Amino acid sequence: MPDERTDVRRVSIRPGTKILGSLRHLNYKAWFALAEFVDNALQSFLANREKLAAVGVGQQLFVKVEVQTGSPGRISIRDNAAGIFEADFARAFRPAEVPPDATGLSEFGMGMKSAACWFASSWQVRTSALGEQVQRTVRFDVAQIVAENIEELVVEEVYAEAGSHFTEVVLEGLHVSLAGRTLGKVRDHLRDIYRCFIRDGTLAIEVGGVMLSYVEPDVLHASYYRTPTDPAVLWRKDINLDFGGGQTVKGFAALRREGKGTEAGFALFRRNRLIQGSGDEGWKHADVFGSPNSYSHQRLFGELHLEGFEVSHTKDGFRWADEADFAQLLAGKLDEGVLPLLKQAEGHRQNAPRPVMQRSAAAAVAATANDMRSHLAAAMPPAADRVVTSEPPACAAYSSPPSAPLADSEFSFEFRNSPWSVLVRVVEDDGNGDWLEVRDAEIAGAGANGRRIEIQVSSKHPFMTRFAQREPEVMQALARIAASLGIAEALLRSLGREAPSAMRRTLNELLRDVFSTV
Repeated sequence: MPDERTDVRRVSIRPGTKILGSLRHLNYKAWFALAEFVDNALQSFLANREKLAAVGVGQQLFVKVEVQTGSPGRISIRDNAAGIFEADFARAFRPAEVPPDATGLSEFGMGMKSAACWFASSWQVRTSALGEQVQRTVRFDVAQIVAENIEELVVEEVYAEAGSHFTEVVLEGLHVSLAGRTLGKVRDHLRDIYRCFIRDGTLAIEVGGVMLSYVEPDVLHASYYRTPTDPAVLWRKDINLDFGGGQTVKGFAALRREGKGTEAGFALFRRNRLIQGSGDEGWKHADVFGSPNSYSHQRLFGELHLEGFEVSHTKDGFRWADEADFAQLLAGKLDEGVLPLLKQAEGHRQNAPRPVMQRSAAAAVAATANDMRSHLAAAMPPAADRVVTSEPPACAAYSSPPSAPLADSEFSFEFRNSPWSVLVRVVEDDGNGDWLEVRDAEIAGAGANGRRIEIQVSSKHPFMTRFAQREPEVMQALARIAASLGIAEALLRSLGREAPSAMRRTLNELLRDVFSTV
């Protein structure tokens, strides 16, 4: 029977006693601090993949992060990688001890120590290395280590099965709470930081009882906005940049089908691990995305893998020699060729869902009708007193048969002892090229002074798509303008003015050709 007694050894943490006390003040974010532990697990798994497969682990690493939010708080991070081998044990616990292979995810020799001290006042590491029949535990009480200038820590060793392999880090006495929305943000950011490994099945990670999964955004499939009759294309292109000196950038850029600012922006990777642009903090340099209220801020996204670029010690940012130069070169690539992504991002407009348009249209016609009911009869201009010089021309038909309206409202009133009726209608008709149509007819039996005016506004016109579909107040304002123009045209016609509809035709042309372009 194996000997299960506890053996005691020691591990040196020199030099670095004072360093440990200062790590609490690092400029970490919770997700990047937790990522240090996941990085170590991934590096161990990747470096020992064949050995792990031989003992039945398969091709997937599992990392489980458990969070207890009640005071004083506790976080544990456990993985089924190869564990910390005896040959690496001393180096693993000495601050700033760079690993022999710094080309992987663990490169600075500070990740676990920095993140643990930032999170907690005390922490411990329990590990069993693949093929070593020993389980080792090391405990850190940071305040005691600093106060007593402790340079060696006790390593507790107990027997473990030869097939045992894991590492568990437990953080207690937390300086940072992961309760509520913060835990949700941690999940979102870790999902993005490790999306490459999650996507290819290398990593399964559970955070606070939730398995993380990455869902690819839908890419815009549409015609170029300047040539809307052309076939639709997928707005995604490969990016390949070479800055010389071993610095390269490869990946893709694309436009989201539905704009969403919190999920737009670039994700910047190195060694398949995200460095900048996770969660709602996508990389959005002004030289690429323009102002924060631009449509590029809502639609443009992508993944760029940078090689040969240095990163910060907390692995949450690149150390740019000139970020602006990088951004300007990228912007040029995005807009060149047959897929000008930046131009399309600004020019393309996605129709709002029909229920959204319907609510906006209903509110618009109701508000417009209320305004007419309250003020129209009194506001008809004095010019209406002039003598009619000619009979109004026959009313023109609509350019296309009226389609089922999103919303309409009709209002009748007496004007100069003659009945007038005004109908305001908002329709969705892709075949109607005009923003505004007016149908003006005499009311049967009422003589030349009785009018029925039908005012039709197209919600699918580019001007409405750009400014009003999703904004009820904007649609109300435009419905009022349409009603004013329609009534003015009818009044001019009733006074015998020549070609009163020319005003409307000109308005339609200007709205389409001038005010709806980018």
